[in-house]
Amino acid sequence: MTSTNETNEFKQGWRIVLLGLVGICTSITAALLYGFGTMVIPLEQAFGWSRGDLQASITFLFAGVAISTQLVGPLYRRFGLRRVAIISIVLQIIGYFAITQIEGSIGWLYLAFFLMPIVCAGTIAITWTQLVNLWFERNRGLALAVILCGTGLMAMVLPPLVARLVSEYGWQAGFFALGAMPLLATLPLSLLWLRLPSETVARNQTAENKSTELPGMSYKQALRSGTYWGFNVALILSVSLTVGMVTNMVPMLQGTGLSAQTAAQVFGTFGIAIIVGRLLVGYLLDRYSPSLVAAISLALPAVGCAIFLFSDGQNVPLLVLATLTIGASAGAEFDLAAFLMARYFGLKDYARIFGLHLGLITVVSGMVPMLFGYLFELYDGYSAVLTSCLVFAIVGPSILLWLRMEPAYRARQQQTA
Repeated sequence: MTSTNETNEFKQGWRIVLLGLVGICTSITAALLYGFGTMVIPLEQAFGWSRGDLQASITFLFAGVAISTQLVGPLYRRFGLRRVAIISIVLQIIGYFAITQIEGSIGWLYLAFFLMPIVCAGTIAITWTQLVNLWFERNRGLALAVILCGTGLMAMVLPPLVARLVSEYGWQAGFFALGAMPLLATLPLSLLWLRLPSETVARNQTAENKSTELPGMSYKQALRSGTYWGFNVALILSVSLTVGMVTNMVPMLQGTGLSAQTAAQVFGTFGIAIIVGRLLVGYLLDRYSPSLVAAISLALPAVGCAIFLFSDGQNVPLLVLATLTIGASAGAEFDLAAFLMARYFGLKDYARIFGLHLGLITVVSGMVPMLFGYLFELYDGYSAVLTSCLVFAIVGPSILLWLRMEPAYRARQQQTA
């Protein structure tokens, strides 16, 4: 029976998985983030803006994302997920094409990067994870893992593609390419396939009735829940660790005496580990205690941090192992957050509850590089950074286990059964 249910879920929801994968690939936080790096030098050459000033555009992008995570929940409740998503995709396409007309001050680029995620709020990851959460239950972890692999695919495919277009046709071609992807893929697929499960079963059911059927906490209940804030702290510590290691790993390896090429090759295994970790954890979440899977996944970087901290930095296979443990955990973080939020806090107000979590993560992610940079300068090396990351890798998973969310979830399920 279980096998039949699993097959039926994917048979009914494969279009949603494909749509979610495409949506993640073309989302602001994936496409623009991974595509912009190859346009920095062409923009520098075209306008005379410094690379440091151009990199500041990403700060404005994250600021806009932090705001958009707080907008999508109220927008979904008032206008519906489908309408918000489709209008956002159209505005996203227009926005990319409009950026090609920027001239003069770099302030216009900052404004565009800040406004894009706000105006296109329905294209961020919350939309696609909520859609998958609504369609999948038994295979929710694996389905989320598949669509969230879109970020890894963009990291591999988009930079060389954009670089080729920019070298042939100029920096504007990069933004035209970013706009063409949702125009040719996300928008038509959304028009064809973006439906909620209840709309498929009973199209004449009102939005009010549909919203009351969804189980879980309200936004206000979540805000008053100690479990919710404990969960936020645990994930924030884990994400801080990942951001700190990603931004420091290559220079840290070079500081141990490795060549730039060898350091880059070691770090190159990080991307592979992200995809493998994401799919593996997604599979395990559907079959074992999610809290235990999460705790083990988020504790893996403790091994990597310990290797970096106590090894001599010359044993390349050992350094690759350390990188793989951190990369696998990094790949699992967003899956875990999306899955555990839906499981333990429900889908009733998922967009607002998960949106607040993502907003907090975004703010902290912007601050962590500055904090670790300060620690590097203060202690004249990476020992304090690695020690902090090691502590984060132990404390974060420990909080998840201490919260005992799974027994509480099963108790609620028995009460409602």
